[in-house]
Amino acid sequence: MKREQAETIALQALAFIAGEDRALEGLISQTGLGFEDMKAQVGDATFLAGVMDFTLSDESLLLAFCEAAELPPETPTQARRALPGGEQLEY
Repeated sequence: MKREQAETIALQALAFIAGEDRALEGLISQTGLGFEDMKAQVGDATFLAGVMDFTLSDESLLLAFCEAAELPPETPTQARRALPGGEQLEY
């Protein structure tokens, strides 16, 4: 998967998380970033990698995101591998 496509999927995941109160609270808690800080980092591939890490860490969130985005469950993992730091990850 190309990095641009991976970034698009990560942005889709972030939009999905933003619509889910529990997930958004979890992302804010995990990153320590406020909502405005996150909006400022939307174009940062490293931040998007963190969004994918968060999404992949919660199976129910992952499956809900994949269903909403009409993506196969393996696609977020492929996207994460295409983002910074993902090449050595094993999911």
